[in-house]
Amino acid sequence: MKLINIGFGNMINASRLIAVVNPDSAPIKRLIQECREKGTLIDATQGRRTRAVIITDSDHVILSYLQSETVANRLNGDSSEIYAEEDEDE
Repeated sequence: MKLINIGFGNMINASRLIAVVNPDSAPIKRLIQECREKGTLIDATQGRRTRAVIITDSDHVILSYLQSETVANRLNGDSSEIYAEEDEDE
């Protein structure tokens, strides 16, 4: 099992990940609201601005303050971006 850090020490299972998308479009905003109402939304932003929405195969939606490109790079094993973006918001 491969775990991906999505910020603030929060990890997700890479094999359960379906998509990492930008939160700015109207359909994604509706998806977030629907999941919030169903109780399947996980907010891992720690009060920061949401920059990536992670969709899993268990119908959970995870909000992250990391950009979607950073999450994708971590999924592909590029460790050069792991701490650079975390430090810029603190």
